[in-house]
Amino acid sequence: MRAPGAGAASVVSLALLWLLGLPWTWSAVAALGVYVGSGGWRFLRIVCKTARRDLFGLSVLIRVRLELRRHQRAGHTIPRIFQAVVQRQPERLALVDAGTGECWTFVQLDAYSNAVANLFRQLGFAPGDVVAVFLEGRPEFVGLWLGLAKAGMEAALLNVNLRREPLAFCLGTSGAKALIFGGEMAAAVAEVSGHLGKSLIKFCSGDLGPEGILPDTHLLDPLLKEASTAPLAQIPSKGMDDRLFYIYTSGTTGLPKAAIVVHSRYYRMAAFGHHAYRMQAADVLYDCLPLYHSAGNIIGVGQCLIYGLTVVLRKKFSASRFWDDCIKYNCTVVQYIGEICRYLLKQPVREAERRHRVRLAVGNGLRPAIWEEFTQPRRPRSGSSTAPPGKCNCSIANMDGKVGSCGFNSRILPHVYPIRLVKVNEDTMELLRDAQGLCIPCQAGEPGLLVGQINQQDPLRRFDGYVSESATSKKIAHSVFSKGDSAYLSGDVLVMDELGYMYFRDRSGDTFRWRGENVSTTEVEGVLSRLLGQTDVAVYGVAVPGVEGKAGMAAIADPHSLLDPNAMYQELQKVLAPYARPIFLRLLPQVDTTGTFKIQKTRLQREGFDPRQTSDQLFFLDLKQGHYLPLNEVVYTRICSGAFSL
Repeated sequence: MRAPGAGAASVVSLALLWLLGLPWTWSAVAALGVYVGSGGWRFLRIVCKTARRDLFGLSVLIRVRLELRRHQRAGHTIPRIFQAVVQRQPERLALVDAGTGECWTFVQLDAYSNAVANLFRQLGFAPGDVVAVFLEGRPEFVGLWLGLAKAGMEAALLNVNLRREPLAFCLGTSGAKALIFGGEMAAAVAEVSGHLGKSLIKFCSGDLGPEGILPDTHLLDPLLKEASTAPLAQIPSKGMDDRLFYIYTSGTTGLPKAAIVVHSRYYRMAAFGHHAYRMQAADVLYDCLPLYHSAGNIIGVGQCLIYGLTVVLRKKFSASRFWDDCIKYNCTVVQYIGEICRYLLKQPVREAERRHRVRLAVGNGLRPAIWEEFTQPRRPRSGSSTAPPGKCNCSIANMDGKVGSCGFNSRILPHVYPIRLVKVNEDTMELLRDAQGLCIPCQAGEPGLLVGQINQQDPLRRFDGYVSESATSKKIAHSVFSKGDSAYLSGDVLVMDELGYMYFRDRSGDTFRWRGENVSTTEVEGVLSRLLGQTDVAVYGVAVPGVEGKAGMAAIADPHSLLDPNAMYQELQKVLAPYARPIFLRLLPQVDTTGTFKIQKTRLQREGFDPRQTSDQLFFLDLKQGHYLPLNEVVYTRICSGAFSL
């Protein structure tokens, strides 16, 4: 890219002309001409087009690094940083619940979290203990994990869509000594109560459901009313590199894994979002994303806790209320995932869209066509970022609104932020290496796996991994950039253009993204196989025209044509979250396997759900009707034209 031959030729010509006695100015002009004529013009073109972007990115990087260094030296944590915000603006609104209209000022959020910290200390919980939090997004959710952090405890933030086996698994592997669940989650907790240890202490927060209070469960709200709202007398000795909480994510091992989020990780994610997108102290941020994920809880709520912005929460996205909420609460920044923008565009144009004050939308997963339509004059400009939730050291961000891009890496100063796209075998996702045993960097236009060099002493480059050491080791490769180094494997396949902009290509491994969630194919395969008497099943994601992410498709061995798809669906609703249920089914005589009995999916993924590609029986899940339909060419055409709601 830097045209080394052109550079060498220009230096040699400069020296020769100077030896011949020509003035330096003439020699320099001549050398520049040689450089440009020898191919150096390509690098100069890149410099001209990207210098402003790269310098701004560098300024953001330096600013976040300096802030982190200051907090580390002062021995700060997220609760201590929040305390300073409270002292600065105690009566400003911190959190607003758009569903109920309830408003919490900073001093109220501080008091609630202090009560949580004091209560759990009084109950005998100690710093380092884990407490699981299982409730929908509302101000109490933030107050709970923040209060636990004030007492030095670590919250395990459970996905509210988890049920039965995955829920019991997450609770069991977290090592939680207590579970705080919302009244709305009582039925889900009741389903797994028999599988939970007797030593697990259960607390219910909020209004009780029709089930009433579960056995061996304490009502949390009355206990908090009696607890002291003063700061803890003894503050735990924690630092920025200590654990803050755990976020559960679906991975290639099948069941959800607990990703470790340390205080510095929380800070840098929120700080990068704040500075990269030029958020301001007066901004009001609308956050309708789940708070058990990093986007909603760190990028969103982090603006409140660290920078003092008001954040408006809605526990569940509503396309019909989105703009009304933004107008009611004077929101200037909104968060999204690609599907949210698509749903908003499908709504009839309303006057509210012309009266809002939103100037910025921040999120990921936005297709170029939707991006361009969503950023029409009556709508906000967009920013976009990509980052595997809560655990990676190679986050990238689109800071200048390049349509379709999820971020960039400087072509001028590529080593300032040590991330790279490296070549992999796209069937096995095995890293390809050169003769020296190092990974092979991709050239512009070549798809590659995004990796980030690990340095545990650098808060911007550290990788804290998972609670499971074996799961952590699977995400680390060695001798990637240089001999003996370590790098984090993101699992994201991207393509970089000649200017350094990166574009999402696919998600590697046994996961795909649907409705804003990572779906574990091995988990869904396991559930289907058990339901069907250990039948061979292959689950994979397929692209649907005009729809974000990939829809789940299951190829099931049914040699005797005995499977009833709709009877199976009735059982699936009991054990799988809505986003994990296959949209398409393919019934075939047998599922292809390798010599080591690994299921082969390449051909199945290539053929997708197109009935013209196979004679096997295909079915489509009509979400409105709640059952599977035979998928023929007519139905296929209607799906591709957007006639069915996905």
